[in-house]
Amino acid sequence: MFTGLVREVGTVRSLAGSRLVIETSIAAELGDSIAVDGVCLTVVATGGGTVAFDAVPETLSRTSLGELAAGAGVNLEPALRVGDALGGHYVQGHVDGVGAFRGIADGLHWFDAPPEIVRYVVEKGSVAVQGTSLTVAATDGSGFAVALIPHTLEVTTLGRLEPGAHVNLEADVLAKYVEKLTRRS
Repeated sequence: MFTGLVREVGTVRSLAGSRLVIETSIAAELGDSIAVDGVCLTVVATGGGTVAFDAVPETLSRTSLGELAAGAGVNLEPALRVGDALGGHYVQGHVDGVGAFRGIADGLHWFDAPPEIVRYVVEKGSVAVQGTSLTVAATDGSGFAVALIPHTLEVTTLGRLEPGAHVNLEADVLAKYVEKLTRRS
């Protein structure tokens, strides 16, 4: 489990087949879970200031990770450990789908999202974009907006987005459970 509080922006060294290698100062051990742009991956190798992951075809096809190239920045967050402070919201690292950065309007960053994600997004609720825990400021029929503070823009990759850029989205898991529990059989 994660909080959506990005610890560091790492740099992609390579993505060859399913092996993703990232330069980072995060100390990781084999088997550790790290969210990479919001995708929970398992560390399979470390050394020389890098961590490596195997991203299976299913993961590459359902997230934006398959689009990564050497030199790209990625948001990194190690999994929570017992006793760690919770500061964002519950983020599983199980991406619900890929959306796109629409652009900035009236100081808000707008994202287009598939209908199966938009249904769970509510104003003042939580959403994870590229693994970053955010509060929804507004919604419309095809997406949502967030108000990003300068700190978030500086310490995540969100300040580097260009319109049309694909982003990993994870809706608040609580909304999904509420829907399931209240759905009539």
